[in-house]
Amino acid sequence: MQSKKLKCILTSNFKKNIMNYILFDGPVRNQLLPFTYTRPVADIRVGILTIREKWELYLQTTTTTVTEDYLADKYPMVELEENVMLNASYLPNNELVELIVGLEKNQAIFKDEDIIAFYTTDTQEAIDFDTYEAIEFDNDITKIEHTWEIFSKNGEAILQDFELLTKDRKSEPIPTSNNIIAPENIFIEEGAVVQFATLNASAGPIYIGKDAEIMEGSLVRGPLALCDHATLKLGAKIYGPTTIGPHSKVGGEVNNSVLFGYSNKGHDGFLGNSVIGEWCNLGADTNNSNLKNNYVEVKLWDYETERFAKTGLQFCGLMMGDHSKCGINTMFNTGTVIGVNANIFGSGFPRNFVPSYSWGGASGFTTYLTSKAFEVAKVVMARRGVAFTSQDEAILTQVFEDSKKYRKE
Repeated sequence: MQSKKLKCILTSNFKKNIMNYILFDGPVRNQLLPFTYTRPVADIRVGILTIREKWELYLQTTTTTVTEDYLADKYPMVELEENVMLNASYLPNNELVELIVGLEKNQAIFKDEDIIAFYTTDTQEAIDFDTYEAIEFDNDITKIEHTWEIFSKNGEAILQDFELLTKDRKSEPIPTSNNIIAPENIFIEEGAVVQFATLNASAGPIYIGKDAEIMEGSLVRGPLALCDHATLKLGAKIYGPTTIGPHSKVGGEVNNSVLFGYSNKGHDGFLGNSVIGEWCNLGADTNNSNLKNNYVEVKLWDYETERFAKTGLQFCGLMMGDHSKCGINTMFNTGTVIGVNANIFGSGFPRNFVPSYSWGGASGFTTYLTSKAFEVAKVVMARRGVAFTSQDEAILTQVFEDSKKYRKE
């Protein structure tokens, strides 16, 4: 989402903010690995926007982040004498933002025992919530604290973002070559191309971002967020709630999944109830299972407990960290977690937890050396006009070190 668009949209009657807002990861960071290996919690995409973009749009100001030390160079924090700290695992809404804008020094907003926001003049080390006036937030609010909630709560996030982004704005006209149901729930940004597709927005909104494209023969049932510069390829079949992040390309069949951005699933194959990070590529005819044959609850690897955790879900597919790839005809079992910079290929199902920097498949894995992984990342990113920076290299090197304990080296 471009900053220009964020600045031009007035979302509420809140006064213009001059306060310094800082988003913090909170206690859920490890539960959101592998996605938070390479980004703060605030930069997770759910709905149309990232969590940070949502907060900045509501507050009509920029934010910075307090996160892991090795991420701080790329995601720096700006701390002033007075700051409002925001728990990045919460998605903002009008009621909450109204409370936050009205905060005074040494006041804190809680949801039960969980801190949402507080106004402080203290350093991070000196904060004592016993000295704060506690304000309880009683209304409903969406919180992302597990990886699977990125897709399971994506529908409500798309709806909220759609209302936020389209309020008092007019969509580009829908070309007459398309088959349309519920056109009032479809919004097309400037430069988007949509021809000879079927768009059914009766079950949820369809948002088509700037310079995005839906190619001929695509079948879409909302909610769908097709973000800026993203592409649905010929004959794609999309079941919502699904988010296709900026500069991503998607073909085949996708159901209730989130792709963060710059990732490709360009060919036939099924992706369901899944979350895919940035700079990933799924080879032709890659398929994931999202339902166990015995229909029992799916368990998923949890980095916090270092064991498989109950999700409470019957449908749960693939979690894939940034820069990971898989070859043609790859199969993933129900509830599989792939780390950062993994390269998976070959016949059979790889195990349900594949650590970062793993190279191989069902027959076994070796360590994917950083020198080789970084060569690939440079080429992949250059194709999209994005530089692989020293910051990126430092972050991914730290991920290699932090994930060593999971690999058999």
